[in-house]
Amino acid sequence: MAATANWNYPTAIRFGAGRIAELGRACVTAGISRPLLVTDPGIVSLPITARALAAIRGEGLEVAVFSEVKTNPTEDNVAAGLAALRAGGHDGVVAFGGGSALDCGKVVAFMRGQARPMWDFEDVGDWWTRADPAGIAPIVAVPTTAGTGSEVGRAGVITNVASHTKKVIFHPRMMPTEVICDPELTIDLPPHLTAGTGMDALAHCLEAYCAPAYHPMAEGIAVEGIRLVKEYLPRAYRDGADLEARAQMLSAAAMGATAFQKGLGAIHALSHPVGAIYNTHHGLTNAVFMPYVLDFNREAIYDKIERLAAWLGIADGFSGFLDFLLRLRRDLGIPHTLDRIGLDGARFAEMAEMAVVDPTAGGNPRTLTAGDAMDLYQRALDGRVG
Repeated sequence: MAATANWNYPTAIRFGAGRIAELGRACVTAGISRPLLVTDPGIVSLPITARALAAIRGEGLEVAVFSEVKTNPTEDNVAAGLAALRAGGHDGVVAFGGGSALDCGKVVAFMRGQARPMWDFEDVGDWWTRADPAGIAPIVAVPTTAGTGSEVGRAGVITNVASHTKKVIFHPRMMPTEVICDPELTIDLPPHLTAGTGMDALAHCLEAYCAPAYHPMAEGIAVEGIRLVKEYLPRAYRDGADLEARAQMLSAAAMGATAFQKGLGAIHALSHPVGAIYNTHHGLTNAVFMPYVLDFNREAIYDKIERLAAWLGIADGFSGFLDFLLRLRRDLGIPHTLDRIGLDGARFAEMAEMAVVDPTAGGNPRTLTAGDAMDLYQRALDGRVG
């Protein structure tokens, strides 16, 4: 193990029930006087959005809304948002919603002053240095789901429609300047989205914990994030008004995104092509693949999962942890097989080739080949774990 690495930790976070009332002040702190609120069509008409807009206007700020963000945002969504930003003379973005709205809003803010195409800033090597940092608009992020943790991330995932691939657009200054994590905004999230987004947070924590890179702080955060999901996701799923469970899940989501700078892995590598081609919910797709990838990585992570199980109070080590995952998915109504989310085997070979070149594949504890990916897709279709 080479104990040499670059570490980064999140930004200023206003955490707690009712903190959405501080959104206008957060904009001022971030240097935003004319914000564009970026969200999605499912959220724009909800009372939580009205609360957010009232908080901004209460600080005397003029705000406009852009809500043309798809479940898996595309370059067209970013282009439309950027056009709205420029046409309205906006000097910053409030990214408001789930991971899709947060990612799109962050990329819109990033692209405000860039002369090169968005794909030139994919998270490949030092491509981020191509950007003009002075052109990046400040960002305030407000998550309304407890899943991606994009509010504390330095990137946005955008689907390239032409190639049916998800691309990670990265720059250090895409980290939001201010974040508001208010569990009251997540209370009305329906059970199936609570489950899908919560399992996304678990996938981030679990893959970060298993990734082989050296980052003991991120690893410790991942372990506690897994514990929070174990304890509180079932509660939030059963009772959406359980404010303590909602708050703890917001913490777990932010912890997952903080931890995964250590790395992700085959769960995400397999999931990204599925989402890009079939437009499935990202967290739900991750949840389907989770036990199959855990089993695939068994030899490389056996001792780590044994320690994790002991910390979580799960008996029987690795096998006990795998049983816990299967039981958790079942209790949350997560499908066990890919056919339940609309897939057959028709495009497995194509997706396997996409999976092995996905940026997240390199963080897997065991090398992922196209043959491995093909086998994992088939296992997830057949329901074969072990």
